[in-house]
Amino acid sequence: MIQEINWLTYLMIILASYRFTHLIVFDKITEFIRKPFLKKKSIKDEHGHIETKEVPTSKFGYLLNCYWCAGVWSAIFLSIGYLFLPSIALPIIFILSIAGAQAILETFVGVGVKLVDFLKTK
Repeated sequence: MIQEINWLTYLMIILASYRFTHLIVFDKITEFIRKPFLKKKSIKDEHGHIETKEVPTSKFGYLLNCYWCAGVWSAIFLSIGYLFLPSIALPIIFILSIAGAQAILETFVGVGVKLVDFLKTK
């Protein structure tokens, strides 16, 4: 049941947790899960500008909208899955960890590409 986790597995769980958290909190594909727990609220600033924000309607809505909160729960979910049901959890962790690493790399590449494009215009 509980086993020693090597550094590669630990890194995979970290990356999988990162990607799973991002999937829950930000991705368009899971918007249908968040939507019932959010409501639109209009906020007027001192200049009279009206900004519409989506705010949680419950603690569960806050969990789905808070990156830090969802991150803790996704880490717990994936870690417990790996420890108690490794044959089911490991393929999921493997796929999510590749997607997480790819997302991190794409962030750096995207910033680099934008910087190169910016410098070309100067």
